[in-house]
Amino acid sequence: MPNKTPSIQSSILIATFFVSLLWVISLLELLFGLELYRWGVYPRSADGILGIVFAPLIHGSWQHLFSNSAPLLLLGGMVIFGYPRSRWWSITGIWLLSGIGVWLFARSSFHYGASGLSHGLFFYLLISGLLRRDKRSAALLMVAFFMYSGMLLSIFPTEPGISFEYHFFGAVAGTLCAYGFRHLDPKPMRPGESDPLSEEDDRVIGDQWKIAEDEQP
Repeated sequence: MPNKTPSIQSSILIATFFVSLLWVISLLELLFGLELYRWGVYPRSADGILGIVFAPLIHGSWQHLFSNSAPLLLLGGMVIFGYPRSRWWSITGIWLLSGIGVWLFARSSFHYGASGLSHGLFFYLLISGLLRRDKRSAALLMVAFFMYSGMLLSIFPTEPGISFEYHFFGAVAGTLCAYGFRHLDPKPMRPGESDPLSEEDDRVIGDQWKIAEDEQP
């Protein structure tokens, strides 16, 4: 079922598949001498608008790709595991909204790389944990903050060659998705607490059983 909470192993496996795809793309770019940076976001350009979809798949160097791989693996796995109903909505929202923000407001240059996505995932976990305050969300928040709290500062300009705009709008997108989807995932039940949906089903079954008994001749 799409809304069923996945295991930690399967969540990491899904994130690993995506990171592996990024490495394959970079390898193909090297082997065939491709210039994929042209598929990045170029702000306020008709051609550059395609980068909203493709830019997170492209990296300028192996170091660039390597620096994004671990955050995507960990943060992506945590979002997939911790938020089974909102995970794909959130990842898609972060992907597209961060690119739209860059296209509208960033400097006139090609912007590419998955760092906007990783920053969006970090801020999604951070804000979701603060808003929801259940044990699972709080635990995911603490792990994300402990591992990647530096992302709080990297949304501001640091080096000229780094697209802080993608970081910034990734953070904005993650925050918006965390707020917009905060009620989509049910909070984990506490020990001894029964599922209200199951109780409602039991009441309905009980009522139908009583009606069936009354209708017997």
